[in-house]
Amino acid sequence: MEKTKYMIRTESETGTIAVREGTLPDLLPILPPVKINIIGTIDAPVEFLRKRHGDTEQIDVLRTHIIVNRHQMSITLVTREDDGYLKGEIQGTLSQHPKFAEFGINNQAVNWEPNELGQFFKMNRAFFPDKAANMKLVNDLRNFDATINSKIEKQKSEKGDFKDNYSGTVMSNLPEAFTLDIPIFKGGAKETIEVEFYASVNGREVALQLISPAATQLTEEVRDTIMDEKLAEIREIEPGIVIIEQ
Repeated sequence: MEKTKYMIRTESETGTIAVREGTLPDLLPILPPVKINIIGTIDAPVEFLRKRHGDTEQIDVLRTHIIVNRHQMSITLVTREDDGYLKGEIQGTLSQHPKFAEFGINNQAVNWEPNELGQFFKMNRAFFPDKAANMKLVNDLRNFDATINSKIEKQKSEKGDFKDNYSGTVMSNLPEAFTLDIPIFKGGAKETIEVEFYASVNGREVALQLISPAATQLTEEVRDTIMDEKLAEIREIEPGIVIIEQ
């Protein structure tokens, strides 16, 4: 890179003029504009619009649009859509509440060993509306292994040559369902849902899954309610913005 030349003239009190020549250090390179690329909570596009909608340079309604993806639970604000240098995206997403994810409800990849699940329930008593029911459930889970093993031993003794691969769906001493008060989405209110056990046994290994048709239905209902509220706020702030559902 070429260096910038400079010349400095100075005059002393005696009237002497001094001229100095030289070169300036390399100038900083000219960088392209920084694109806006923000990912935040579902409120992000609304908050961005609320603070910037008066800036017509950044929010030109005719060059701005919203993309709604309910499957991915996201709302994306796209600004300066026709400018390759300055096009920006502000994406807001709905995230599952961490505690709901910990329970593993409707997640086939999450399998609980009965004693482990009992301990987990005990430590998360705050999400059970009935504390007495929680303690009974904890005790039932602690006794679950013994119940299954006794059934295996009984079948062995009755059939003699019984093979140790007893498997199937077993409810045993566990209730058909229990109730939780738990938020489904991060930042959302607690929802009351009914949860069922699905127990499968293979040999002496017991795996429990937690399933809840009610949670599946509520997830869709709450998702749509929250996203529709945010879209209504966007329309109120900037009525002219194009909103596209994917």
